[in-house]
Formats: sequence, C-alpha cells, structure tokens
Amino acid sequence: MPRPITDLATLEALYGEPGAPSIAKEVPSLTPGYRALIEASPFLVLATSGPEGLDASPRGDGPGFVRVADERTLLLPDRRGNNRIDSLRNILHDPRVGLLFLVPGVNETLRVNGRAVIDADPDLCGSFAVDGKAPKSVLVVTIDSVFFQCARALLRSHLWDPATQVPRASLPSTGTLLAEASAGREGGEAYERSLAERIPKTLY
Repeated sequence: MPRPITDLATLEALYGEPGAPSIAKEVPSLTPGYRALIEASPFLVLATSGPEGLDASPRGDGPGFVRVADERTLLLPDRRGNNRIDSLRNILHDPRVGLLFLVPGVNETLRVNGRAVIDADPDLCGSFAVDGKAPKSVLVVTIDSVFFQCARALLRSHLWDPATQVPRASLPSTGTLLAEASAGREGGEAYERSLAERIPKTLY
C-alpha cells in the first residue's frame, strides 16, 4: 500500500541537506552566464497556475527568441497558436510563472521563476515581428530567481542522443490522437492532411 509523505520534516530527513553549490547557484537576477544560456535557447516550457489548475506549455523559435531587456526582465513573444490561451488566462489570475530553458546539445537547463504581465502594445509586439507578422502579445517577466539545473536528467534520458530518437510513424498520428480524444468527432486522415498544409503557413 502507498505510504505518502505528508510533512516537511519527514521529507527533509529522507533526502538530507542540499549541497552548497545547489543553493549558491540561485540568484535574483541574470549573471552573464545565465544570460548566455537564454540567448542560445530556442525552446522553453512555460509553467503557470490558475483557477482551473496548472499548465505547462511549450514555447519555441529561433535562438534568443526570449529577449533580455535587463538583468531582471525577460520579454517572451506569444506567437500564433491554437487560441486556447491557457497560459495567458492563468497569468491574469496568478502572475507567477516558471520558465525552463533548453539548449540543444547542452545537458544543463536554466530555470527562471518570476511574475509575468501581458503586454499588447503595438510597438512592442511589432519589434518581435517575423516575416512581417507580429505576436498578439508579449509576456513581460520580472525575474525573482534564476538558476541552472544540473545535467543528470538529460543525461539519464539521453535526450540529445540521435540514436534515441523515436520514429514519428511508430506512434499514433495527430489525427488518431484527436479522434480518440474526441470520440471520433474530430481528427482522422482529413485533419492530418489539412494540418500538414496549415502549419507551414501559420508558424507566425
């Protein structure tokens, strides 16, 4: 039977004291090295919390797509998506956010905790335009803490090892996933064909 841990003292006794470097690496603003990781990153996961629960959403673009405004401020364009706006709804309710930056080939990740506001200023959005298309809004993130995560998770997962890549055809297609989730109301081969045509035209 499960034996859940329900108190902090038991949890801390199980894991022991954190190492000194794991505490020292957390700072309230960007160091030159932390800034370099953000500017090299083409991908992050944005974590938010709202009245309907938690959300973790992927964000990606060319390296440096998150702009460093200053050592305490990041600017994250909200590119075109499916208009669910789960993350943005959550931020309106609770501005706290977590960002996890990945850099291809680098096993360390960067974690940022802070608070975000949604800014739809035309000039700001226009400064992030790609192919003449601006994002509808930009998240302005004020950093509360930032630190790097050691390489163990990515080393264990072999994430960057080409030999571990999974052939897409070995897993259910997007049309199949959608059809299963919607009990056949959506999805199927027609959806897959339209998606393949639509995505290249709607990246921005």
